[in-house]
Amino acid sequence: MMAKMTVIYKTPKNIESFERHYFDVHIPLAKQLPGLIKYEINDGAIFSTTGHSSYRIANLYFDSMEAMKKAFSSEVGQRCAADRKVLAPSGDDVQIYVYNTVDV
Repeated sequence: MMAKMTVIYKTPKNIESFERHYFDVHIPLAKQLPGLIKYEINDGAIFSTTGHSSYRIANLYFDSMEAMKKAFSSEVGQRCAADRKVLAPSGDDVQIYVYNTVDV
């Protein structure tokens, strides 16, 4: 079992600015999160079979929910949370899900 955070960004108003900030600032910052095991993002277009529209999806993996909470309560975690608001200023611009996973 692992803890996972899935972040789904809607298409930003300025894609070029979003991409530049995401790759140059946000990802390098997030990769410093203590206890982060893996950070993955979509490669290319996202196709929804349910009609939803998404631009960028990221998955962050931690050993446990406790490890994730500890990471986001750290200084780097607080900076990540603040920086996410640069990418998605409104709650309507992003969806964030936090959950435990289990192999089946």
